[in-house]
Amino acid sequence: MPDLTRKATITMPVFTLPDQSKKHYTDAVDGLTIAEDIGKRLAQAAVALRVDGQLVDLATKLAGDAEIEIITRDSDAGLELLRHDAAHVMAEAVKELFPETQVTIGPAITDGFYYDFSRAEAFTPEDLELIEARMGDIVARDEQITRELWDRDEAVEFFKGIGEHYKAEIIASIPAGEPLTLYRQGEFIDLCRGPHLPSTGRLGSAFKLMKLAGAYWRGNSDNEMLQRIYGTAWAEPKQLRAYLHRLEEAEKRDHRRLGKQMNLFHFQEEAVGSVFWHPRGWTLFQTLIEFMRIRQQLAGYREVNTPELMDRSLWEASGHWDTFGENMFTSKTEDERVFAIKPMNCPGHIQVFKNSLHSYRDLPFRLAEFGKVHRYEPSGALHGLMRVRGFTQDDAHIFCTEDQITAETGRVCDLLLRIYRDLGFEDVIVKFADRPDRRVGDDAVWDRAETSLKKAMQSLGLDYAYNKGEGAFYGPKIEFVLRDAIGRDWQCGTLQVDFNLPVRLGASFVGEDGNRHTPVLLHRAIFGSLERFIGILLEHYAGTLPLWLAPVQVVVATITSDADEYASEVAQSLSSAGLRALTDTRNEKINYKVREHSLAKVPVIIAVGKREMTENTVAIRRLGANGQRSMDLAEAIESLRDEAKMPEPQPQEGDTHAFA
Repeated sequence: MPDLTRKATITMPVFTLPDQSKKHYTDAVDGLTIAEDIGKRLAQAAVALRVDGQLVDLATKLAGDAEIEIITRDSDAGLELLRHDAAHVMAEAVKELFPETQVTIGPAITDGFYYDFSRAEAFTPEDLELIEARMGDIVARDEQITRELWDRDEAVEFFKGIGEHYKAEIIASIPAGEPLTLYRQGEFIDLCRGPHLPSTGRLGSAFKLMKLAGAYWRGNSDNEMLQRIYGTAWAEPKQLRAYLHRLEEAEKRDHRRLGKQMNLFHFQEEAVGSVFWHPRGWTLFQTLIEFMRIRQQLAGYREVNTPELMDRSLWEASGHWDTFGENMFTSKTEDERVFAIKPMNCPGHIQVFKNSLHSYRDLPFRLAEFGKVHRYEPSGALHGLMRVRGFTQDDAHIFCTEDQITAETGRVCDLLLRIYRDLGFEDVIVKFADRPDRRVGDDAVWDRAETSLKKAMQSLGLDYAYNKGEGAFYGPKIEFVLRDAIGRDWQCGTLQVDFNLPVRLGASFVGEDGNRHTPVLLHRAIFGSLERFIGILLEHYAGTLPLWLAPVQVVVATITSDADEYASEVAQSLSSAGLRALTDTRNEKINYKVREHSLAKVPVIIAVGKREMTENTVAIRRLGANGQRSMDLAEAIESLRDEAKMPEPQPQEGDTHAFA
């Protein structure tokens, strides 16, 4: 908490605003007064104050010079505050409706908030409607929210006295002497460090309770199971409506539902977190690999394949055993050797590099692998294709000199952006992730690696955000985040600069001076996980994949059984032209067949009957379009063949890149 009463002898505090303009006052003043002096509209939107970098209540009195910022409800900080207050208002509503309930913890989260409650009787969906309505009443009452300083022991006794034993336990765990703040709104009082809105009326009406879930007290499965109520809150009702619409769209686009409709894959308990690919799904999988393989070959990568099972000693040497061991699957053989299923491909690629003597003239040396890796994920974290235990990485490693980092970073970025654009992703966000707490290598090595990567990003003109502490255990990284058709962000591609593993695993090359030198290792993935990327593609396109990607591109369906032979001839001609085509000659009505294949997201359905057979034509129906178009068979095949071509790769020339 900033010292808001510092320089108390100053009678004319000066406040510097973000635009460097200054506000002068003759005495201590609160944030709301400053906002009102700037403008009425700003005061109406104000929810908190940032003083010398720290958030405080709008009602806080400022007595000394400071740099300040008025936080509005539509800012990121303001929206988080609104969501935190929504949790408190929800807790107040629950206590009014169900007084026997105990409150525990209620934070803001991405897109919303939750609060955990202890109650003997289970909440129902009908209860959520009552609670949400009472929240509206509390907002309408516009209760003042006030901050109070309490003694820890007095607060413990107070909450015990009103039957809030969970809250008393939290307070009792706070060290004696630390500032303890409670916030009061109406008859409700809660432990919180703040800040909060000036009153409940400032929350507005753009909130909604979403669902119920279970949660263990303090996240420990040995503790009591609590009831968690999730909600969402936004600055304006139109934002809430847009969010709810996105959720509806996301549900329609859920890749697990689409996977079943399109007959792509399934999961089962005998192989938790692993995918059973069906023929159509595997076709999609292999099409993506072919697409990537062509581009990697043009970009100078050499494809390899390394063992999935390797001795523990290699993982100890690399540092994986100590920093990533809890996520690795292991096996012990009868001769007492311990092996691990690889969670990453990098140690194997270093072994390939080490197997031959390399000169500086060989660098950069680029290896790529569609490598199957396994990582232990808790069962509760698994989510369809998006979070699995066994997956395939489009992994690559570039052995280079320190002087080559910038050029190779540019080539990777160029290749990556071209691939994303070909797959329909134009909006790509870049983040820089620096050293994590658990890592190998000393700080001096990390300083060099982070400086090298930042320098490369700056020279490429990359605008980036920080993702603090989220680098790999061996080096800092660039993260590439795709934004999909309904505005969701997906972190996919990565590029890491690694000064550590080549040293730990003894990689070297012969320099121009004839001496051995250690290369820098760039770790690179574009899809990341093919499984996850397929899930993202399915949801981005709502299953209606571009024709070149569709596992079944054309179904030739008969209108009458008289056309069975003609349908087979049409399908054979399509297949000969390189299209993935099937026939449907079942004794069903054509409308039934069209509905079924449309549900399976087949992009083109060709209907043939007596007329088409006689005239050597086809009737083409497009997924999602009304009506059909009659075409000459040869013309239709040529048109579909051209449309179904994989996007042409653009060879990279020298070290040019998309950010030049």
